[in-house]
Amino acid sequence: MYSTDNLPASSVTTWISELAANASIEDLSDTVIYRSQRMMLDTFGVGILGAKTDISHTVQQCAHTWGTMHGHVGTTSCTSTLWGSKGRTAPLAMAAFINGVNIHSMDFDDTWFPATHPSGPVLPAIIALAETMTGDYEPSTEDILVAYNVGIEVQGLLLRCSQMAKSIPDRFHPPAVVGVMGSAAASARLLGFSPLKTRHALAIAASFAGAPMANAGTTTKPLHTGKAARFGLEAALLADHGLEGNHDILDMDSGFGAFYDDYDPIQFLADHVENTDFVLHNQDIAFKRFPAHLGMHWAIDATMDARNKICSPGRRLETQDVKSIHILTPKSRYINRPLPTSEHEARHSFQFNVCTALLDGEVVPASYTHSHRRRPYLNKLLSCTTLEAPADNVASFQDMYVEVHVTMKDGTVVSARCDSPYGHWRNPLTDNDLQAKFLTNTKDMLYEPQKFLMESVTSMTEKKSASDFLKTLHF
Repeated sequence: MYSTDNLPASSVTTWISELAANASIEDLSDTVIYRSQRMMLDTFGVGILGAKTDISHTVQQCAHTWGTMHGHVGTTSCTSTLWGSKGRTAPLAMAAFINGVNIHSMDFDDTWFPATHPSGPVLPAIIALAETMTGDYEPSTEDILVAYNVGIEVQGLLLRCSQMAKSIPDRFHPPAVVGVMGSAAASARLLGFSPLKTRHALAIAASFAGAPMANAGTTTKPLHTGKAARFGLEAALLADHGLEGNHDILDMDSGFGAFYDDYDPIQFLADHVENTDFVLHNQDIAFKRFPAHLGMHWAIDATMDARNKICSPGRRLETQDVKSIHILTPKSRYINRPLPTSEHEARHSFQFNVCTALLDGEVVPASYTHSHRRRPYLNKLLSCTTLEAPADNVASFQDMYVEVHVTMKDGTVVSARCDSPYGHWRNPLTDNDLQAKFLTNTKDMLYEPQKFLMESVTSMTEKKSASDFLKTLHF
């Protein structure tokens, strides 16, 4: 499938460098194109919504302090748009960083298997880069689509280098590990790098990789996605200026293998090099209906089923009728938070999301605000909630389940279980529901720009200038 005219696929590094440099629209199946366009639309929506968050405002204020933001579009030829920020711009690497932060600021972005958030590190990098490529270098919408899929593919492949990667992570946050590699590969493809120069971009990116899971549930976690977008892009730019890294970065224990104890590049190459489809062809994506950690979607769906057995939709739950709540979840310390003290801890708390869904019959962005978290009725439910991690409940988005058991004051036990929440790759959102999410997240836009952006994303296989498409992000 991939040309090997320049570098034989004798190692993981040569293989992935060739893939990134030589991929074309012909390599993308109709399924890959359809799925990746859905991912791009969703990511634009959550990024535009994320521009309103406190995290985004803090990062943008820092950028102002550093003198790296501009008030008007086109201040210099090397600035790129901050999505949803009324035409403000920043130098392309800073724009990639801020837009990447915004995408993950509410934990509302797509999730893959093995676990990562694939779009956040890639889309901000190539969009920022595309805005600065003018004249003979201006990319087409097809070029952007191919580069985006290269970034997704590199992440999908590198996630398959290890059995460790299949579990809910507990050491490194995957977007900061594979995401920076995907950003570098996508940027290299958009810039038209040779396999050799792509190889150096990946090597440089590996030195920017890594972020600890200890910062999950804090305002720092969204920075991981922004960092991956920025430094992958900068790795490609540095390679373009002649910097070099280790030629075998993806084949060494002291290279990319530093992130995975069971990294085996020889077996990895043997297992995957003959595959003729992009990973996305066979592994669909999960789109989030709620702005929270993906594991919470099992908990919320199970709770809503239980709630519907207790009271009809739209009816108030009488909390005094609830004696206790018991939740069965996979074992994962960073999403077991009995009494979250911030909105970001709440997004990573099984207990909070179950109690919120039970009390309100919905979970929306406002559910995580301070005023909602401090409600007496909610805290009363949290105080009588327990969590158990049965041995058979695997900590993997592919195999986990969540059960919710609500014991009422009269002794009645109401139970529900979720194995695949709506939005999971086994139970994907319909196109109508995905578009509805986008329209809700971008409701501050006029409908015509919304419609144009949706239509542009779904017609990216056409070889047309990307300039009109990119201008839509200036609102």
